Amino acid sequence: MPKRPLILVTNDDGITAPGLRTLIGVMREIGDVVVVAPDSPQSAMGHAITINSTLHVEKVKIDDGPQKEYSCSGTPADCVKLAVREVLKRKPDLCVSGINHGSNSSINVIYSGTMSAALEAGIESIPAIGFSLLDYNWGANFEYCTSFVKTIAENVLENGLPDGVVLNVNIPNVEKKAFKGIKICRQARANWEEEFDKRTNPMGREYYWLSGKFVNMDGGKDTDEWALENNYISVVPVQFDLTAHHAIQQLNTWKFSE
Repeated sequence: MPKRPLILVTNDDGITAPGLRTLIGVMREIGDVVVVAPDSPQSAMGHAITINSTLHVEKVKIDDGPQKEYSCSGTPADCVKLAVREVLKRKPDLCVSGINHGSNSSINVIYSGTMSAALEAGIESIPAIGFSLLDYNWGANFEYCTSFVKTIAENVLENGLPDGVVLNVNIPNVEKKAFKGIKICRQARANWEEEFDKRTNPMGREYYWLSGKFVNMDGGKDTDEWALENNYISVVPVQFDLTAHHAIQQLNTWKFSE
């Protein structure tokens, strides 16, 4: 009987999040699951790591099942680092992060704790996927997308990923019958136009609430935003090498000597 793959499951919404619990159930159909996830929500933490305070990892049992589960006091990236270095007896065959409550398409990938966990796994040469559903509701219905999550994960296990590449998968908030399929995309050129709501607390100290609107400046039909708006699941290959290779030749024409 072939050996079942070892799958590390993590997220940024916390170890009790419904999206994570759904992802655990899907991955149990594919392999042996170990969960290392934050003990509290860590959304929009990006690739932060804990260096000025201690980290705690506690073995827990949230749901029934054979999976081993650990809650971590750190960030999503911390969770992957600790899983690889301290918790697991061997490097996992796959790391999956999510299913996130809300979008991580386009520029959101920069801020995403979900994707930072996947990218941390990629740095460790572990095939990795970040999954997100475009529904911020804690009670979001994840069940209708589980077959697609399973299909994508099985493809990564079977085919592998290019060195230094992980997948950013976003799922539109539609019923299963409305899905048009899975589309390989590029990241749309978009950003957030932030606004700060300035207020004063009862002690007279000023404070701010961050708000704003998402603006898609990209009219291409090969982007993740276009795919999601047209009921496709978007799959964007992303990399942790941030070098702008196309700019090197131009910069080499600059004169730096006095």
